[in-house]
Amino acid sequence: MLLLGIDIGTSSIKVSVVDAATQQCLATVQYPDKETPISSPQPGWAEQSPELWWQHVQDAIKKANATKAYDPAEVGAIGIAYQMHGLVVTDRDYMVLRPSIIWCDSRAVPYGEAANEALGVDYCLQHLLNSPGNFTASKLAWVKENEPAVYARIAHVMLPGDYIAFRLTGTVTTTASGLSEGVFWDFTRNELSGDVLDYFGFDRGFFNKLQDVFSVHGRLDRQIAENLSLRVGIPVSYKAGDQPNNALSLGVTEPGEVAATAGTSGVIYAVSDKPGFDPQSRVNSFAHVNHTKDQTRTGVLLCINGTGILYNWAKQQIGGGAGYEQLNELAATVSPGSDGVTVLPFGNGAERMLGNRSTGVQFSGIDLNHHRQAHLFRALQEGIAFAFRYGLDIMRSNGLEPLSIRAGRANLFQSEIFLQSFVSATGVPVTLYPSDGSVGAALGAGIGAGYYKDVKDAFSLQQAIRTLTPDECPSLEEAYQGWLQQLNKQL
Repeated sequence: MLLLGIDIGTSSIKVSVVDAATQQCLATVQYPDKETPISSPQPGWAEQSPELWWQHVQDAIKKANATKAYDPAEVGAIGIAYQMHGLVVTDRDYMVLRPSIIWCDSRAVPYGEAANEALGVDYCLQHLLNSPGNFTASKLAWVKENEPAVYARIAHVMLPGDYIAFRLTGTVTTTASGLSEGVFWDFTRNELSGDVLDYFGFDRGFFNKLQDVFSVHGRLDRQIAENLSLRVGIPVSYKAGDQPNNALSLGVTEPGEVAATAGTSGVIYAVSDKPGFDPQSRVNSFAHVNHTKDQTRTGVLLCINGTGILYNWAKQQIGGGAGYEQLNELAATVSPGSDGVTVLPFGNGAERMLGNRSTGVQFSGIDLNHHRQAHLFRALQEGIAFAFRYGLDIMRSNGLEPLSIRAGRANLFQSEIFLQSFVSATGVPVTLYPSDGSVGAALGAGIGAGYYKDVKDAFSLQQAIRTLTPDECPSLEEAYQGWLQQLNKQL
């Protein structure tokens, strides 16, 4: 049996095919080759087309099939991971009504802040585990007030993964994990939050059939199956946001286990057996993939909006045509601490860990007679690592003290400079795995389809690449304190 995993990222779609018996990836592809643009009609806005996601998903599956590394007819289940918090709205005929307002869009912050005040801070924390902030519920409130003609036609509210699962199967479902990331889920009552819906005036009919993350969310439509050379009727048996899915792909499902990613955005994700929250909502708590009514498993998520997207921006704007590997080699010629250059990496929308402020990216300490391109690229990686440290200290203030962190060797974690900077700044050992979001989604599909008996079974053959400890890295504490001073001037 083969398992197909789809990861709907901000930059591209990734697809992997995994042999269920060996848990080995047979093929993995990315589509398109260039990063998918984010539309920003106004400052602070961020949108993408759900229909473009769907086209790219089909193209990615066909690209994977073209590798000839497997027989598509042997694929027995499909899993989906997706960029969190995006708003997809359709009419009763399932036609998309507007571009998706995606995770890093800041326009809805005032709506979330008003809801937090009206519902009550204590209520929001106790029941929702978060302030509504700029999450999906607040985005829908923005549409209701600013685009009433669009809102009047809405019949279905979906997250990005819900929409792609629908296009594959013709069936629309939702999960407690998905509803919680939109701040629609009441953890105290274990149900869709009637108080949130009543406050915003949302129709309960917008929300679709509730199912477990690991379950059959629909079966592959005949026409779609023929177009993609797959078998008719195979299940979409797993569907989760990218960060819960990344944690799953690293085997992080039990209390005390911690995962990290540094893709377009940067995340530290810790699993807890308590419905905890940060009193200031600087970090957020959502239902993890294995959260159930009888077993509390919350994912405590620190998000930094601009990590990989910042490094890519710098590569495009000041990289002089060099690739990432060349830029990393260049940065390695500079001493740790970047000779006093600091970078605040906050230029991709309102940062929740900064109280929903948008400070923008800021370079400081540049000496025009001394510093050069290499200093900037080292300072970028260190600045991103320092942002992780800042956020991790917030998590520590809420009682989470990770003894180790797991990460996939992907994106910024492929850079030795970033890896060392992260470990040094946070003071926590990092173990790297050959993990990938689309592979995690494939294995999740195996759990949902019943091939694996549980999460441990699905990741029983996972092998670590290496572990790096703080005592193996140069100290960056003095540089971090200088970075922190620069940040405090902006707050």
